[in-house]
Amino acid sequence: QVQLVESGGGLVQPGGSLRLSCAASGRVFRINRMAWYRQVPGKERELVAAITSGGTNYHDSVKGRFTVSNDNAKNTVYLQMNNLKPEDTAVYYCNQYVTAVGGSTYDVWGQGTQVTVSS
Repeated sequence: QVQLVESGGGLVQPGGSLRLSCAASGRVFRINRMAWYRQVPGKERELVAAITSGGTNYHDSVKGRFTVSNDNAKNTVYLQMNNLKPEDTAVYYCNQYVTAVGGSTYDVWGQGTQVTVSS
């Protein structure tokens, strides 16, 4: 019913920037929550940033460096990542909690995109 497509990952040097995008498609009526998570091998997936109509929240380690935003007309959420550090290296996953046309709700995940911060 609803699919997410992520883009924007890659390799960047410490101190550099990347912007991730995640677009929802399908029978989307309303997106209630958009978020970014990340995961490294052997560790649990952790919340990086989230945005709802009530505002945003961030993992303490990314406050002041990352910014989450959205474009409701495009059903897209972004994660602007500045001053990247090697410890930001992970697979980043988009997550959207969507109400579809017809009223059903879906907790949808993107396919993941690799972010590597290394010199």
